[in-house]
Parts: sequence; C-alpha cells; structure tokens
Amino acid sequence: MECIIEIMDIVSTFSNQAFKTIASLKEDLKSIRTGRASPSLVENLTVETYGGTTKLRLLELATIMTEGASSISIIPYDPSIIQDIEKAILKSPLGLTPATQGTRIVIRIPSLNTEQREKYIKVVSEKVEEKKVTIRNHRDDSRKIIKNAFEKKEMSEDEKYRLEKEIDAQITVLASYDDLIKIEVFDKDSSSIFLKLEMTREQFTKIFNPYQEDGALI
Repeated sequence: MECIIEIMDIVSTFSNQAFKTIASLKEDLKSIRTGRASPSLVENLTVETYGGTTKLRLLELATIMTEGASSISIIPYDPSIIQDIEKAILKSPLGLTPATQGTRIVIRIPSLNTEQREKYIKVVSEKVEEKKVTIRNHRDDSRKIIKNAFEKKEMSEDEKYRLEKEIDAQITVLASYDDLIKIEVFDKDSSSIFLKLEMTREQFTKIFNPYQEDGALI
C-alpha cells in the first residue's frame, strides 16, 4: 500500500506541475494580439504610478472594457494616474497607441498585416516552446525519482517502466499545442485559443489519471 501511495505521489506531483505550466501559458497568451479587442490584452500590464512608488497591474487600477470588436476603453479609478497608464501601454511590446479622451483612455486595435501575423506567430511559438522545456524538466525530475525508487527496490521493474511511459505520454500531448495555437490564434478571437487549450487539457487529464477509483492501476 505504501508503494502505491508513493507511486501516485510521483504522478500527481508531475500532473500538478504540468497543469501549472499550462495555466501560465494561457496567461502569457492573453497578451498576444489577434486583431480583435480584448481586455486581457492589456489587463496584466505593469503600471508604475504615484511617482514610481507603486507598481500594480492595470486591472487593479482601472475598469477595462471593449467597445465593439476593435476598441478597448480604460477608465482609471484615480484620474490622476491616466498619464502613467498611457506610458505603460506605450512601453509595452504590444505596439498599441493610447488616446486620452477626458478621464478615459481609448485604444484602437488595428487589423494585423502579414508581417505582424508572422511576428506574433513567432512569439506564440517561443512561449509554447518555453513551457515545453519547463514540462520536460519536470519530466526529467520525475524520472530521477522513479529511478532512485527502483534502485532502492521500492518499486518493481514493471512499475518503473509503466510510470516512465505514463509521464512521457504527457510530452507527446503537449507537442500538439504549437499547431493548435497557430491555427486558431489568428483566425478567430482569442477565446478560441483557450477553448482549444481546455480541450487539450482534458486529454492531459485522461493521461494523468492512471488509477481506477479503487486505487488499482488501470
């Protein structure tokens, strides 16, 4: 029983690490321009305000709304920091131009041209590859734990082989993310990215659960 619990801990730990990495990837993708307005495009921008003494995310400083498919409206809770918000938007790598209208900022989201599409496809690919490397590192750590347990005779050779295969399977599923994101991110609005990721995450869940409800190996 103790051995089964330890085995489940290895799989569970890797599962949690992978899910956290995927969640981080989803947050990163929110900042990718798709040619369609979305509050998520700017809400996590860091704003230095009140003389540089405070650094907060934009969503903590203002109400962010879309106006149609191509405009974002930002209304600061404190109108005195409107220029600080403008600076943060201009300094960001998004290539957006804010326009102040009274006590609010309006950002027009232009359609992406071919050059911009290629640029953002590259950015997406880099972010996905970064997360792939992170999960591979977690995979390697898990394999080391399995190897040590086997050498200490805490698990059988069959258990070692099965666990290694289960963990390696996660990487195969993750490898499909790159193509899924490339297909969706520039053809539809950003919500389709997350729909695809959630569908892929369901595939992860099936692989991450190699145990029946009674705790026996499937």
